Amino acid sequence: MFLKLFLAFTFIPALEIYILITVGSMIGAFNTLILIILTGVTGAYLAKLEGMHTVLKIQANLQQGIMPAEELIDALIILAAGLMLLTPGFLTDITGLLLLIPQVRFYVKRWLRKIFDRWTNTHTVSFTSF
Repeated sequence: MFLKLFLAFTFIPALEIYILITVGSMIGAFNTLILIILTGVTGAYLAKLEGMHTVLKIQANLQQGIMPAEELIDALIILAAGLMLLTPGFLTDITGLLLLIPQVRFYVKRWLRKIFDRWTNTHTVSFTSF
């Protein structure tokens, strides 16, 4: 667990800074800043579109009495993509934009489903109420 936290809070930001400095030295600081802003705005727009599409699918399933499990996982992935797009940097922006593509989300959902199934089969996740 420590290694995962170390990577998330130290290695990834350091890599982002390195990429920003490298790109900035190639195309200039102002152009790098504009590029980051453009990817953020474009990503926010796409996240809003995909999020609204998912909300409509959830509502349609609920009206038909169907549990929208897949759509809820989609919503979670879209939320994660939006958070990545809010984080300045090229690596997080690319990851966020990729997560907004439905075909990429399909494979991420399959991967998450395997993890969820493993948790429920090994009883490593427990839910308690207060």
